Amino acid sequence: MLFNVKNFTRMFAVVVLVMGATMSVAHISDARADDDEDEGQGPTVSNAKWLAECGACHFAYPPRFLPAESWRAIMSGLDKHFGSNAGLDAATANEITAFLEKNASTKMHEVSGKPLLRITETRSFKSEHSEVAARVWKNPKVKSPANCGACHTKAESGDFNEDDVKIPK
Repeated sequence: MLFNVKNFTRMFAVVVLVMGATMSVAHISDARADDDEDEGQGPTVSNAKWLAECGACHFAYPPRFLPAESWRAIMSGLDKHFGSNAGLDAATANEITAFLEKNASTKMHEVSGKPLLRITETRSFKSEHSEVAARVWKNPKVKSPANCGACHTKAESGDFNEDDVKIPK
């Protein structure tokens, strides 16, 4: 078979089209993964000390909801953690901090220069909860936007899919 420029050009065009389609599908998959993270569908990760220590007083918020710098700021101020002393021994604090940093959000959250200390202050949270009426947050069964498990029925397993939301009456 002799080299044929016309066949080569067709073959090259087909290869380029296939590669372009493959890259587009990969890009769509990556975008959906980012969308899933926004919807709270990131991977479920766990650490026994994080779950025991953080979960002893409140819901153990998934690390993916804040960037590493926010988790570092939170963990470095445990002696005055939202009005309470949540101090830990150094080894436990270091282990939990490393876990939070490793699994933190890699998305840009805010550009204010200061790390956000509350998940409820992130653009993502505000966007996802913009349609929630003020009366819902005041409901005694909800109490505040920080009480994820009040509405997200699978929050404990790290699943915040809006299909599983049940607003308490």
